[in-house]
Amino acid sequence: MSEQNSVTRALFDEVMVPNYNPADIVPVRGEGSRVWDSEGREFVDFAGGIAVNSLGHCHPAMVATLNAQGSQLWHLSNVFTNEPALKLAKTLVDSTFAERVYFANSGAEANEAALKLVRRYALEHYGEGKEQIIAFKQAFHGRTFFTVTVGGQPAYSDGFGPKPGAIDHLPFNDIEAFEAAISDKTCAVMMEPMQGEGGIIPADQAFIERVRALCDKHNALLIFDEVQTGAGRTGKLYAYEHFGVVPDLLTSAKGLGGGFPVAAMLTSAKVAASLKVGTHGSTYGGNPLACAVAQTVIDVINTPEVLANVEARSAQFRAGLEAINAKYAVFNEVRGMGLLLGAELSEAYQGRARDVLIASAEAGLMCLVAGASVVRFAPSLVISEADVAEGLARFERAVAQIVQG
Repeated sequence: MSEQNSVTRALFDEVMVPNYNPADIVPVRGEGSRVWDSEGREFVDFAGGIAVNSLGHCHPAMVATLNAQGSQLWHLSNVFTNEPALKLAKTLVDSTFAERVYFANSGAEANEAALKLVRRYALEHYGEGKEQIIAFKQAFHGRTFFTVTVGGQPAYSDGFGPKPGAIDHLPFNDIEAFEAAISDKTCAVMMEPMQGEGGIIPADQAFIERVRALCDKHNALLIFDEVQTGAGRTGKLYAYEHFGVVPDLLTSAKGLGGGFPVAAMLTSAKVAASLKVGTHGSTYGGNPLACAVAQTVIDVINTPEVLANVEARSAQFRAGLEAINAKYAVFNEVRGMGLLLGAELSEAYQGRARDVLIASAEAGLMCLVAGASVVRFAPSLVISEADVAEGLARFERAVAQIVQG
């Protein structure tokens, strides 16, 4: 333990690039929805590694798969195919609208592949000039230069020189603005069915239906970024199922691997045909280790029991947060779907989401923010009723501390 204690937050400033500002806590062990730090303090985890740890920490089925595949075959390269990748692709095709799958390592990479594909598809099918990509303000699609430019938060894309062109950002859920912007020059529309980093804002049903209809009218492809909303997070395997609106491309990552880096882009055979041999690739994408773990994650999540637990725990969260708000009046509203929830702070506490996060950590709870005024919760999809209750009790202590100043 003495050697472990020598690794502190201070070491970060000595050896790491300063693009993050991590908390003082250094977690060293996790089990289920509990985490312990290097000082032995215990936390309830309502953050889930930012909607990644879909089965909590060290889930026995995941550990067993990792050990079994790890002693069999780790990496081959895409000169060959492999059994875990083909099995996972077949599972995703059988479980969704899709006919073809491309594997990558992260949500940004899946989105990059989708964006390159829609531009290539438009060029092949319609020729020059059909290149506009419509995206939305406050959206988040990753940190590669293409994806961060399509994401609607200039603070993340400014300061790196000339940006990729022909990208337009509109207000989310604004039908009139969308109708005015889309045309036959539009090659694709990219959107999250529920904005995550932008504040946990679900698409309006009428809006998402109109986007689909106008994409069809103008021969534009519709990309759903389900990096955060996918893999059971909303109570269905993918959030598009809630809306009854089917995209042309869908991206998945985060919870797909339950903590192991893996991502997928799903699409139709017709659209996929534009990524011919050599047009795109990924060294690690589709490696056996990642795909075996993701297969286990999907096998556990895509069951009536787990998806029902997402809905039940979501209702428990909402009731608990409403009870806290009845006492302290700190939230304007609680919104979201399934176990991706956002509590927007009321006027008196605007801009203080990070303060709530810090107070929560002091009370033994890990949570997240989604912008300066929204506290975000993205716990394990198999979290127990008892852990939700305990976490909410700790959250209430944090809220009380903020209110009492």
